[in-house]
Amino acid sequence: MDPERDRRPRPDPALRSRFRAPRSLRATRAGWSFIAIIFGVGFAALNTGNNLLYLVLALMLAFLVLSGLLSEASLRGIRVERLLPRELFAGQPNRVVLRIHNAQRRVASFAITLEDLMAEGETEHRSGRTFALRVGPAMHTDRSYLFEPEHRGEHRFDRVRVSTRFPFGLFVKSVELDAKQECLAYPAIIETELQEEDHANPHEAFEREGASRLGVDVAELREHIPGDSLGRVNWRRSLRAGRLLVGEREGEATGQIEVRLSLSPNAPASAREQSISRAASEVVAYLESGRRVGLRSSRARIPIGRGAGHRAELLSYLARVDAEDLLTVQPRRASAPSRSGPNPR
Repeated sequence: MDPERDRRPRPDPALRSRFRAPRSLRATRAGWSFIAIIFGVGFAALNTGNNLLYLVLALMLAFLVLSGLLSEASLRGIRVERLLPRELFAGQPNRVVLRIHNAQRRVASFAITLEDLMAEGETEHRSGRTFALRVGPAMHTDRSYLFEPEHRGEHRFDRVRVSTRFPFGLFVKSVELDAKQECLAYPAIIETELQEEDHANPHEAFEREGASRLGVDVAELREHIPGDSLGRVNWRRSLRAGRLLVGEREGEATGQIEVRLSLSPNAPASAREQSISRAASEVVAYLESGRRVGLRSSRARIPIGRGAGHRAELLSYLARVDAEDLLTVQPRRASAPSRSGPNPR
């Protein structure tokens, strides 16, 4: 079993925060061996009265004290900030960044291990783990791990466990930092095949194909937004401006797609989730091809549009849709703009 997926009962948050010790300490295998050696040397020193054994015992005990002081110095002043990606998709790796801040002005932190813990109902599990060898004084460093949501919908990060084995690897000292944060995982994306535009007017199709082949005048330039095809980028102007610019062409026709949602209420849960993934895949694929996309279900309708905000609205609806609105994807042409403007068919 994957240890990161191991579920265990989650203690009451109020009790945990009230009675939680500031630090936790456990011995490693090397630490237990070292403790056994200390007891052996102490027993031999008491029975023989050998001053050299007493000196060795004192040095070993001082070794333990030094280990505790240095490990405490590594954990003191540590603060963790979680940076989530703009979009999280279920069933695929998503990079989560943990920014480690060291608030100490003169002391560096060494060998820092971070475990990101999530809460789901009454259970908790580890979403990821990362490691930082050194964090300089009054500095920060970024470390990341791959987080793969098991399902779409809401996910809640609870806290981060920060631990270190510095300096000798005899003990693991750790502290838990509250870092509550919620995120929304979009449905899993699967491979999908886009439907080609069908033109009722052959003359209109010829004009659009000719414009695409021969080129048309650029009416205006605007900044690139997620969902715009890279083929629409004006690279020469973009290099001059230092940012991606997309050309709006005169007479350019952009298809409009509406994804219609419906599903039998007796369909199994796996079929419903597969339909949601198919819908999300259609939405993403059509938006990235430069088309305007809308969404309709039995209880809701999202108007046709495009852009980052519209994409987030569509995917958020699909991430939160309940069993009564679950769907089978049936892409339908909503309208086909012509040179004189959009004319619904």
